[in-house]
Amino acid sequence: MKNHTLGTLTWIRMMRFTTQSNQLSNEFLKRFDLTTAQFDVLIQIKTYAPITQSQLAEKVTVTQGGMSRMLARLEKEGLIERKQKWKTKTISLTAKGEQMIDAATPSQLHFQSSFFEEVLTDEEMKTLYTVMTKLEKHSREKKIATCVIFFTLSLA
Repeated sequence: MKNHTLGTLTWIRMMRFTTQSNQLSNEFLKRFDLTTAQFDVLIQIKTYAPITQSQLAEKVTVTQGGMSRMLARLEKEGLIERKQKWKTKTISLTAKGEQMIDAATPSQLHFQSSFFEEVLTDEEMKTLYTVMTKLEKHSREKKIATCVIFFTLSLA
């Protein structure tokens, strides 16, 4: 570890926290028969419905193949419905899905907030939020720049 930069060590800590948080959330969300990824997908559908599968995939951390399997399962469980309008297939919550996400959301948000509120001061949380917002914005810009580079290289 002595050869790592502070940036590398910070990234490793963020990855460990994210992994541990997701594992604990998966355990917590079992009471609603949901995984963290399913919760995220249902929240995005509730927020942006009707939404296409490709739009949804851009908003969550599930691969395209994983997304197809997850949506099939959520549809089979009666939580979502997919509707075809000409060439576009959109996804929305069913009444059952709406009830499920409305029941799970307050508990999950409280659980996730506790990771920060139990150990950080209000000032530390504001600072962390500002820093994470800055990092997330930079990563989005970097993603766009990388896509442009790959596209340009593919034209060469």
